[in-house]
Amino acid sequence: MRLMEGMRLRIKDVDFDRHVIIVREAKGGKDRMVMLPRSLAPALRMQMLAVRSQWEADRQVQRGGVETPYALEQKYPRVGHSWAWFWMFPSPTLSIDPRSGVERRHHLYENRVQRALKVAVARAGIAKPVSVHTLRHSFATHLLQSGTDIRTVQELLGHSDVSTTMIYTHVLKVAAGGTASPLDVLLA
Repeated sequence: MRLMEGMRLRIKDVDFDRHVIIVREAKGGKDRMVMLPRSLAPALRMQMLAVRSQWEADRQVQRGGVETPYALEQKYPRVGHSWAWFWMFPSPTLSIDPRSGVERRHHLYENRVQRALKVAVARAGIAKPVSVHTLRHSFATHLLQSGTDIRTVQELLGHSDVSTTMIYTHVLKVAAGGTASPLDVLLA
């Protein structure tokens, strides 16, 4: 997922039973499904519990809910107050919605995640430059290295054109330097 796709996740978009996440209105305005790794499910469930208490606290003081798609909000004015539409990663602070003037909770801002990753990279002693997008590139590269077909990778990344996804095959060619030569096996 792209960083902002992750920040915009709603409670209703995480399906633990099918192990998928629905990415709504991704780049290009399209929805797509990505896998929910089983290894991340426990952490996401814990996040959901923490978020639930935040949602309940907001409800108790009758805060303005969360932003929802305009047409939906027009038809169902209280939908932004429902648990299903709450952010998976809400901001710890409130802000004024510029459209309505209502004080409400927004999703976490991307710079918070970027700063946290920068700190984690430094603590891990990694000297190479790392960004959130680096993780997306690594994901695509590992999928291709493990034999996943290019069309599946294209779909998972949300690329409209396979030529964008083909960039990752270049990385695989560069990585061929790590492949052992058959001659080395014979002489060993």
